[in-house]
Amino acid sequence: MVELQTSLLYESLEAPLAPLDRLPRGLWLWSLIHSQGRLVPRLAGIERQRSALLEGLATADAGWPPQPLAQRVAAVLAAVDLPRHCAGEPALTETVLRSLCFHLDMIVDYMDRGDSEEDAATLALDTFAADWKERCGTMDELTAIFGEYADLVKNTRWDMMRGLLRSGGWQEVVRARRLIEALPELARIVRQLGRARETDEPYASNCSDVRIMEEHLAMRQVERIVQVPDYPGETLGVRRSGRVARMLPAEAMLLLHPRLRLVWHARHAERTLLSYEDDDRIRDVTNELAPAWRPSSLRVPNKRLEMGPMLVCVDTSGSMQGGAEAVAKAVVLEAVRTAHAQQRACHLFTFSGPEEIVEIELAVDCDSIARLTDFMGQTFHGGTDISGPLERALDKLGERNWQLADLLIASDGEFGATPAVAAQIQRAKEEMGLRIQGVLIGDRETVGFLEIADDIYWMRDWRRYGSGETELPGATRSLTATYFPGALRTPDHRDRTASGADAAKAIAGEPGQ
Repeated sequence: MVELQTSLLYESLEAPLAPLDRLPRGLWLWSLIHSQGRLVPRLAGIERQRSALLEGLATADAGWPPQPLAQRVAAVLAAVDLPRHCAGEPALTETVLRSLCFHLDMIVDYMDRGDSEEDAATLALDTFAADWKERCGTMDELTAIFGEYADLVKNTRWDMMRGLLRSGGWQEVVRARRLIEALPELARIVRQLGRARETDEPYASNCSDVRIMEEHLAMRQVERIVQVPDYPGETLGVRRSGRVARMLPAEAMLLLHPRLRLVWHARHAERTLLSYEDDDRIRDVTNELAPAWRPSSLRVPNKRLEMGPMLVCVDTSGSMQGGAEAVAKAVVLEAVRTAHAQQRACHLFTFSGPEEIVEIELAVDCDSIARLTDFMGQTFHGGTDISGPLERALDKLGERNWQLADLLIASDGEFGATPAVAAQIQRAKEEMGLRIQGVLIGDRETVGFLEIADDIYWMRDWRRYGSGETELPGATRSLTATYFPGALRTPDHRDRTASGADAAKAIAGEPGQ
């Protein structure tokens, strides 16, 4: 294989242009063709300016633009606070340098109109400062709302973003952001949506049975062998004793001798007769408490899951006007912020009456922010139909990229799912692990919300965020479950409840009913 040698013929001539290899392509034209400074120092100077801005610095010693203009440029960059915004942001730094090159290139045009060189430089820098002062304010506002501005301040989108930020809908976004600061619990709830990653925290609302061996005290029979000495049984040997019945025959022979019989009587009195040693053992069975092990089941909370996609259903019916509407918009904004910060997908369903469902893919780009701003500027009205958005959410859950999503429902709870939809929700929970988090923005829990939500966060003081009215007294948690337990759709109640068709036939008096 022949190795190709790099030509050195033009190396010395190309060396001054080496900064072009390190500069973004968007800066090439402004670096090569410009009215301020000569080519070689301009290329090196723009590269040093770019490096300084990426480090969060404004330098006057980059070698471009020429002095004393460089001092004035550094002062303007620092006054507008551009170094802070450009630190670690290559895309924004490129945009700033392109804008700076454009305005500095206008100096010769201003001089052609009759301005002095100093006045022309002042006009160019003032125009640059005014432009970026407004942009920096916008970037600060976007950062306060979304955490970062990503590609929202590109030149191609700047006019659109400027118009959005002046709209009434954006003022609702700002208001919702202030509301989120007063409701930190909403942020926690949104962060916990999704089932893509297991955490170390237990989730009390999701428990499973674990088989364990449990120690306990139980009555049991205990068998013991009790030794009974001198009890007729096994012969162990010979010993001395006073037992006549077990003495050896040799001792009995003494009784037949006229003199030795006295010896026998002496031995008997001293209990020293040679006799067989007997020993027996009796089995004794008693009942007593003793430690024992038995299999058992223990309810153990599973590890809490988080991350992954989010599905958000927001009630936009007429009953949500006022403070409830403000809280619902805050929930949507927090979902957008969390999805953007953690690189997660988020899909919004807004619902009111039948077939009045709007779907919005929530992201932090110009088009999505425009849709979000339109939503924030709307006034809620219409009826309430939860079945439609729930069916669409279940369809979305069947898609590959959304199978690990959780569902968040923000509503005043004035709704009820049909039995068919409630059954689909239950199957999704059992088969796919779906979790439904409810945000109740109302006065009391309702049957419809209790039936489909795994957990409900109750916003009791929602009225304070609207017209300022106070909350009505008497609202207590689990009001329906306490006073109307038969209204809950439990399996027992469902089996004993006639369908609408059967009830109609019974009223009509049809045979067999």
